[in-house]
Amino acid sequence: MKVLVVGPGGREHAMITSLLRDPDVDEVHAAPGNAGIAQDVPVHPLNAQDPDAVVALARELGSDLVVVGPEAPLVAGVADALVAAGIPVFGPSAQAARIEGSKAFAKEVMAAAGVPTARAVSTADLAEVREAFETFGAPHVVKDDGLAAGKGVVVTQDRDRAEAHARECLDAGGSVLVEEFLDGPEVSLFVLSDGTHVVPLLPAQDFKRVRDGDQGPNTGGMGAYTPLEWLPEGFTQEVVDRVARPVVDELRRRGTPFTGVLYCGLAVTPRGVQVIEFNARFGDPETQSVLAMLDTPLGGLLLDAARGRLSEDRALEWKSGASVTVVLAAQGYPGAPRKGDAITGLEAAAREPDTHVCHAGTALGESGETVSAGGRVLAVVARGEDLRQARERGYRGMQHIHLAGSHYRTDIALAAAEGRVAVPGTAPAGETSAPSDRTSDPEQHSAAEEHA
Repeated sequence: MKVLVVGPGGREHAMITSLLRDPDVDEVHAAPGNAGIAQDVPVHPLNAQDPDAVVALARELGSDLVVVGPEAPLVAGVADALVAAGIPVFGPSAQAARIEGSKAFAKEVMAAAGVPTARAVSTADLAEVREAFETFGAPHVVKDDGLAAGKGVVVTQDRDRAEAHARECLDAGGSVLVEEFLDGPEVSLFVLSDGTHVVPLLPAQDFKRVRDGDQGPNTGGMGAYTPLEWLPEGFTQEVVDRVARPVVDELRRRGTPFTGVLYCGLAVTPRGVQVIEFNARFGDPETQSVLAMLDTPLGGLLLDAARGRLSEDRALEWKSGASVTVVLAAQGYPGAPRKGDAITGLEAAAREPDTHVCHAGTALGESGETVSAGGRVLAVVARGEDLRQARERGYRGMQHIHLAGSHYRTDIALAAAEGRVAVPGTAPAGETSAPSDRTSDPEQHSAAEEHA
């Protein structure tokens, strides 16, 4: 099998790393890729949001499968063009990708499918926004309805700040979703779908705030880990039964079957599991940790989804232990990141046991060196016998890497490794309350924020 992976980031590098381990995958290409991906597979310049260009490259390469990583190409109809050309593609149609492209549409689908989620008001009228604030109370959750690259959500106790965000979205000609606040630990669950059948992967948890202790502004994700041993038994099946399968069934009923990966962003609340949002593709950085644990060959799974032949009876195989991913961000991120600085120590980091580096915002400098080219520059991904060992290996790998002005969180998966995370209403071992990897301050965590 020859596979083309479309996208430039860390999730694409993680998928490529897994695909290269698949004995049935003979060749992997990437477009446009990045400096780290280019060290592993051939890369091709490409406008990933140009459906005709993607089809032309897939034909030129003789691709047996195209995997579309980011959301923007999916919303732009890249998968539709590939299907029309007779090329198997892992990724939903533009209509099905609206589950991510429009939060109002996602709420509509959830209502029709009976999926548990926060109450919400979708509106383009500021007066209705204010009414929703009164109805739901603080903390206030305001979401830009369209794609916003992880930066279209405000969660705040400050009503003036919430209203200012809503006004900004409306002034730009869009609409907003005002939601009730969901309190509880967040969980990400990727569910593969062939349009009819669904197969879940391991649940993961990511960390949105830029600094330790869930402080500072929201980011696309500063780290992740899996598995989540604090989740109750049967959690994944409950999400499949109550969330993923009903949504896939509803989209098929509407004539827009969902083929690809449905990213279920969930809050584990005192009222049970509630959906925060859906994405129409793998999330970053959770993908890095989840795929590091997957023993089942990835290429065959993705091709089966693309060809409509997933089996829900298929038992996936997983490595033992745990995986932790730590993201290195450039100076200035999540604001205006500094670019063009040399990165050293990558080879030393990758020599640590069960550790590898996934590149995201990297490029080749004029002298052939690896330089920063984005906000989230790379991630160190490590496995261990448990979370403690995976954390030790990941952070030891990160200590080898040098990028001027860069920063990373030092507490990824720390609370979980110390047994300090629990579902609401239960106390973790050694605790009288139920803290999580998120702070209880709604100003500082992301119970309703987008995953990148």
